[in-house]
Amino acid sequence: MRRLLIVLLLCGLAPGMWVRSRNPPPNHDQAITVKALPLALGCCMLGPFRLEAAWQLTSRNSDFGSYSGLVRIAPGRLKAFSDRGHSLDFPDPAPVANAVQSEAIIGSIFAEQGKSRKNRDVEAATFDPVSRRLWLALEGSNLITRHGADLGRQALSAPAAMHFWPPNKGPEAMVRLRDGRFIVLAEAFPDWFDNRHHAGLLFPDDPAEGAVPQGFTFGGPEGYRPTDMAQLPDGRVLVVMRRLLWPFPVRASARIVLADPAQIKPNGLWQSTELASLTSPQPVDNFEAIAIDQARDGKIIVWLMSDDNRAASQRTLLWRMTLDPALLPPRSDKQKAHDQLARPAIL
Repeated sequence: MRRLLIVLLLCGLAPGMWVRSRNPPPNHDQAITVKALPLALGCCMLGPFRLEAAWQLTSRNSDFGSYSGLVRIAPGRLKAFSDRGHSLDFPDPAPVANAVQSEAIIGSIFAEQGKSRKNRDVEAATFDPVSRRLWLALEGSNLITRHGADLGRQALSAPAAMHFWPPNKGPEAMVRLRDGRFIVLAEAFPDWFDNRHHAGLLFPDDPAEGAVPQGFTFGGPEGYRPTDMAQLPDGRVLVVMRRLLWPFPVRASARIVLADPAQIKPNGLWQSTELASLTSPQPVDNFEAIAIDQARDGKIIVWLMSDDNRAASQRTLLWRMTLDPALLPPRSDKQKAHDQLARPAIL
């Protein structure tokens, strides 16, 4: 009887615990709002990068948010990919300060994605501007898929070398190099006592077609995990590294590191050099996506995008930075000779 009275009392005090409202109907509004954010005093040099602008993106669309991959697909146009299997095709917001973008396209990537997140958890994207093909890395299922310009899937592979990567800390960063090779990095640390190293794979060709990779170990800043990567015009790559800060609400700190693919050796250690720390007072969030663009005037433009995790305490941010190549650590003559690659296509 005493227990019954306690249950009845709880029901009377908290009726909301027992009555749930229905989920709102899906919203397919294609508009996104772009809000320019103020930058702190003393802005905006972050190592060799200059932060030129930062925006917060919002939308009423039910499929908006959680972006973990970013590519530049055309002049003045970017495409982001979410860990919920959706894409956001939108214009470069640099010409506007605060506006509603009517030219955005929010859609699904996988027609057969179903309800299981592991079938659509896109964590990295890389793009070939020549063939206009796109590759996506799916965490959870540890898959790599290739898609055409219309996002139609062309090929899929589950590399055996990724089979035992943790389901929630698998392929998190991926880049297609201009010579046709691919680099994939795992988010996970190797064990409880090592918080600097991550498993890496170097594919000699298209991983979605079953190319067999060589393994290596990637070394980054202590406590930081790779979330995305993109190749610079000189052949080296920038890697975004993220660390979650506790307690609640969860906050994030980020680093950008530089690494040279010419230094990858089978089963060896691929070391990186830290270039910049991304922390407050600038508008910082859970950065998980990076894209690089070389403008016609020679400037290198670096885009960063954050994953809001559908959390009230996090935001979808977009940063636009410029990079001065003269401020980067120099490459050795041996490294330069190893990387006689064609200049990137200017879209």
